[in-house]
Amino acid sequence: MHVKFPQKIDGFISFIRRKFLPKTLFFRTMLLIFIPLFVVQIVSIYAFFDGNWKRVGHRLSDSLAANMAFVIKMHDETTDFKHISDMASSIYGMNVSYYDNENKHSVWRENKKKQPFMTVYLRDALSKQFPMANTEIFVKNHHSLLNILVDTDRGLYVFETPVKNIFSSSIFGFVLWMIGSSLLLFVVAALFLRVQVRSISQLAEAAEDFGKGINTKFKPYGSIEVRRAGLAFTKMKERILRQISERTQMLAGVSHDLRTPLTRMKLQVAMLPDSKENQEFVQDINEMEKMLDGYLAFVSGEGGEKSTFVDMNELVSGIISRYRKNSNAMVRYSTNYDVSAIQGREQALRRAVTNVIENAFHYGKTIAVKLESDNKRLELSIDDDGPGIPAEKRDDVFKAFYRLDESRNKETGGVGLGLAIAKDVVVSHGGTIELGDSELGGLRVLITIPL
Repeated sequence: MHVKFPQKIDGFISFIRRKFLPKTLFFRTMLLIFIPLFVVQIVSIYAFFDGNWKRVGHRLSDSLAANMAFVIKMHDETTDFKHISDMASSIYGMNVSYYDNENKHSVWRENKKKQPFMTVYLRDALSKQFPMANTEIFVKNHHSLLNILVDTDRGLYVFETPVKNIFSSSIFGFVLWMIGSSLLLFVVAALFLRVQVRSISQLAEAAEDFGKGINTKFKPYGSIEVRRAGLAFTKMKERILRQISERTQMLAGVSHDLRTPLTRMKLQVAMLPDSKENQEFVQDINEMEKMLDGYLAFVSGEGGEKSTFVDMNELVSGIISRYRKNSNAMVRYSTNYDVSAIQGREQALRRAVTNVIENAFHYGKTIAVKLESDNKRLELSIDDDGPGIPAEKRDDVFKAFYRLDESRNKETGGVGLGLAIAKDVVVSHGGTIELGDSELGGLRVLITIPL
């Protein structure tokens, strides 16, 4: 169910999602694991602190303050302070010192006031136990000992006791246990999820390579859903490859069956007297052979060709050099000479680029070819100053056997498969081919192939 929010709120949520939400499946899933885990840790620690640790801290502080009050009361009833001090040390585990009113001021100057958070419950207990006395708490030896000063009318009592008598260290053990177990669960989840995401990533790479004509081996693994998707892709790829192979074999048979009667017809016509009608019949036969060759080249493609690394700069330069020798057209070719080789089927790419450049030489007197690339894609643009193609017919020229009868000469042109073959090859490599207006006044063909 999709909840509809007001436009402003929906826009704000979309902004947060674009800016802060991770883009990959791995980090999005880890975020779904981390946020509930973090909330559970905070709630658990707070519940423990507000319940157990707070209650224990109050009880320990009240007990220590009561023991201190008992020692002071015992001193009020007897003058043998040494006996009281020994009893406090042996029974309560704290050292007690007494200073009369004349000497107590030096003790205050020796201690620096420092009251960490662990003494908050003890301060409350001292204020309740000694409402009429002045009390202070000092920390010594790196927070391991407490000096508690109780200034009464009779004199100053200094109690030295370990911090553990007022502070329960179990909270640190509890927090460390919670954090450690959470980190362990987080690491296990990350390792498990990484395996699942890796399988999905490899499936995506295999599908992308297959779209480029690269037959990458892929073995499904991971969860049942991921394996099912991988097996479905593998079966689909096998069906497509089998269909292409069967189509190629069928067309090879068709080619053989059609070429045989055409050859017989040419032989029979050659034996007939030379006449205008016979010449036209020969031209029809030649056109049928030409159309048959073009059709077979279009539908069969280069399905059996293996994918290799192709130096596009060398490929384009060779094609231009071949046409430059047999044409009076002026050609400009520019490249950055850092164009990286792409992985593809060399003969198929050569055929596609040749078809486009051949059209430019056929219809233009000035041709400009430019090859560029970056880390993501390779771009090849071919501009000419020919008649161009009307904008409303630029999509139609990629259809098989489509011809521009008005703008292109039918007698000197091909069978209408040049751009169709070029698009089929480019798309099979995961790229695009677009037609536009050239700065030279004619047609511009832009071929883009991802790296």
